[in-house]
Amino acid sequence: MLRQDAWCYAGNYPDGVTCFGSTTKVPPEKAVAANCSAVREWDANGTNFGFNPAIGNTRGEFGHNDFYPVAVAAAQIAGCDGKQTLYAMVCLDEIRGRLAEAFALRDYKIDHVVHGAIASAAVYGAMLGATVDQIESAIGTVVAHYIPFRAIRHGTQLSDSKGASAALSAEVAVTAMRRALRGFVGPADIFRNPQAIFCLFEAPEQPNSSPFDLRFCTGGDDFAVMDMHFKIGLYEHQSAGAIQGLIDVLSANPQLLDDVAAFQKIRISIYQPAFGIIGDPAKRNPRT
Repeated sequence: MLRQDAWCYAGNYPDGVTCFGSTTKVPPEKAVAANCSAVREWDANGTNFGFNPAIGNTRGEFGHNDFYPVAVAAAQIAGCDGKQTLYAMVCLDEIRGRLAEAFALRDYKIDHVVHGAIASAAVYGAMLGATVDQIESAIGTVVAHYIPFRAIRHGTQLSDSKGASAALSAEVAVTAMRRALRGFVGPADIFRNPQAIFCLFEAPEQPNSSPFDLRFCTGGDDFAVMDMHFKIGLYEHQSAGAIQGLIDVLSANPQLLDDVAAFQKIRISIYQPAFGIIGDPAKRNPRT
């Protein structure tokens, strides 16, 4: 649906980008929306869990690697090769992942895609040569103007909205960055702004400061993406441990499969918010 929407804007744009499976150029934010939605619907991307005890940031916000099309779009415009594009993806996940460790959006009913939108604006701008001030303006615009709440996902039935949250946030991130590149100035210093979501919900101890510190990896192998879970099949992320546990038990005791009917009960321990996701009764009886 979002790809059809993107094609409504088809034209000979100098900075045009294509949707997956197409050679038709559309504005980059429209292609990003369509492509991010596509990868979300495939549901094969990874998940971060926002837990880094080594530096004391353990807020546990989750999120998914659905924002890679932002890097792909910028790469098409800038003429980047595959290696450069992969670096951009790692950078995007580094920003998104470290934010998830430091600030739990879900505590305030804000959708987790905000962290991805911030990362998308930063990486898209950096790939296209934006200045630090331009990137700051774009991030400030995203946080001040485009905060999605969990109302997106509320309810028992499926909707286009639930699957397009990352896509629409990535779209506005790219839009904000494109405007900043043309001179639009957004709110500065958004992480210290007392009326932006970060300081508003978690007031810092000192005025004119941020409620958290971010530490980014710039070398070695301790990048945020290294602690993210990537799927080896199509299943709910929160079930990965249980699936692996079952595989381990059956591998060590193959005779258990001789009489499957003998199994009476399998007990699985799970934590919140994982249970709230995988144990949602509505997911067992979809009607749309």
